[in-house]
Parts: sequence; structure tokens; C-alpha cells
Amino acid sequence: MSESKLIPSIDNRLGALLEVSRRQSALRLEEPQPKPTVTISREFGCEAYPMAELLRQQLEKRTKEPWTLMDKALLDEVAKNHSLSDQVLHNLGDKNRFLDDFLSTFSNRWKSDKDYYRLLSRQIIALAEQGNVILVGRGAPIVTRKMKNCFHFRMYASETFKITSIAKRLGLDTGEARTLVERRQKERDRFIRDFLDRDPYDLSVYHLAFNNDRNSAAKIAQTILDYLLNP
Repeated sequence: MSESKLIPSIDNRLGALLEVSRRQSALRLEEPQPKPTVTISREFGCEAYPMAELLRQQLEKRTKEPWTLMDKALLDEVAKNHSLSDQVLHNLGDKNRFLDDFLSTFSNRWKSDKDYYRLLSRQIIALAEQGNVILVGRGAPIVTRKMKNCFHFRMYASETFKITSIAKRLGLDTGEARTLVERRQKERDRFIRDFLDRDPYDLSVYHLAFNNDRNSAAKIAQTILDYLLNP
């Protein structure tokens, strides 16, 4: 069963991304103060995308402004599509004040796909600096950790919760879900360690961390909303 079932299709979301980036471009010169950006890090199997989508809806309702939700799949699609990437970065202003500083943190062990991840990081930073965006995965909390308009949150859960959640959402049996959870978590941990040279379980990066066993996606979204709008 495809993991793409965990989030809506890319095609359905690219149009929304381009429209939001176009609208933000029109407002850019009128709003010198940076808008907030939310980054979400999660263990594989946590309900991060459902939570982030609920948060996006609530933020738009409360702020009366458009918000963009960027997850790993959408970030990767934009990064590998050069014409689409250029369009998004042009609309966002292609700001990169933090890029050189961030690139200096790259691990010397990282040799492959250097240009690709440079572009990916460039997009994450441009989106984050523009604001009104929720970035899920791809090391976004670490990439943007020095940006003052960014707020970082982490979701974790027990193995039982993650396996049960993935089995239900993807229609897998318990054994298949366990194998998938273990494999994808190892891939994520390796990405953070090898590419960013950071401990993926270092909580010092985050403003808040949530146990998904004890907090539903709706509860986490509401808590983050309150944190952002009622400092």
C-alpha cells in the first residue's frame, strides 16, 4: 500500500501553493514585519499531516490570511521541478539572508545530492522568511532555527501508537506497519545525522514537544494555535 495515502495528492496542492505564493508576493512590499512560520518535526507514524492541516485551517480562520502547508512530498516536488521552483522563489522574493550561514552547518560527510539539498534548503529558508507557512519535515526546524519568526514543534509517540496509526491509515497488517515504521524512522534519523550533523532527538531546538499518544491531532493543533496567537 502506497505511503502517498497519508497525504493528499501533490497535483491537488501545487495549485494552492502557487496561488498563495502569488498573493504573498503582492503583499510583500506592504508588510515589512515578518509573518510567523511554524515548523513541525515528527517521528514516522505520528499524525503530523492531519494536525498540520487542522492548524492551517484554524490559522486562516483566526488571522484572516492565507497560510501554506509544505510537507516533504511537496517540498521535494518543487525542488526537482526547476520551472516550478523558480516561480515559487520569484513570488517569495528569493530571500536568502540565512542560506550561507545554514550551509556552513552541512556535515563534511555529506557528499551526494549536494546541489539538490542546497536548492531544497534555499526554498525552505525563502518560505520561512516570507512567513504564514507550516513546514513539515525535511529538517526544517534545524534549517530555520536561527530565524526569529520561526516556531518549532516536535511530535513523538510510542511504537504501539505509531504502528497502529500507520496500519490503520495505510491498510497494513501489524507486521508490515512495524517494518515500515522502523525503516522510515531510520531513514529520517540518518538524514538529520548525515546531512545536518545533528542529533534528531535533541529537543533543545523546539518550543514545545507533544506526545501523540496523549494528545490528539486536534488538541495539538489548538495548543500550537494558542501558543502562536497568545504569546
